[in-house]
Amino acid sequence: MRSECKNLLTVDEGLTRNYSGRGQFDGQALHPVTAFPWPDFLAGQHTKPVRVLLVDPDPAIRRVIAQELLDDLRIQLDGQASTLREGRRLLMQHEFEVLMVDVRLDDGSGFELIEEAKKHRSAPEVIAISAHHDESQTLRALELGASGYLVKNAWLQSYAQAVLHVVNGGAAVTPTLTRRLLSRLDHTRGNETPVRPSGNRASLSGREREVLRLVAIGNISADIAAQLAISPQTVNANMKSIYRKLHAHTRAQAVSFASHRGLL
Repeated sequence: MRSECKNLLTVDEGLTRNYSGRGQFDGQALHPVTAFPWPDFLAGQHTKPVRVLLVDPDPAIRRVIAQELLDDLRIQLDGQASTLREGRRLLMQHEFEVLMVDVRLDDGSGFELIEEAKKHRSAPEVIAISAHHDESQTLRALELGASGYLVKNAWLQSYAQAVLHVVNGGAAVTPTLTRRLLSRLDHTRGNETPVRPSGNRASLSGREREVLRLVAIGNISADIAAQLAISPQTVNANMKSIYRKLHAHTRAQAVSFASHRGLL
């Protein structure tokens, strides 16, 4: 059940008021934990929340994640499972926007479910979750089409925010793991000459590389447009060009492919 407790919020001009927890403040839809309006052009509104499926073998961890998702009125948790078999049943029974799945399940691999989810009729986003900081598993999940990878015991991350990031065109990777991946990339680039695939489609323009670097650290199109002083439509046009050149289908895939090929 969603929490109905009242949270004390501080708003502009130093005023303090009570917020009911129902996503409203003076008639405006709000982020459930802050006093800032949630833009109506973004996916995840209290009238049309993001539908999520959660598959994790650890009941305690699953409860923690589920409660965080349920506490955010922009998200609707439609189903939970603990095994690959149960997860497959959820995929058949539900239309959903985001799947959150542990990469290690008792009766199989979460990677199998990622592959199956990416073929689902609702074309969902996928966030892989794990108990381990494992760069190779992260890269594998991204290459399979996941848009996020979260380590369960990490600080400075939010499962609800991760859902909202990926469904709005961003990526969500545990910050400490992102740092390790970037360090690994820097080390590789410092010791090897990047191997670029031959052919005209493999080269990215300077602007495309700028856009992709910002995507890699979790920015959505609106953020990228503001930072580069271009329109969101231009950002999306750059992303389409990047997808075509790299033969990628998601932003996470584009970042992974470009990193492997030394294009960032």
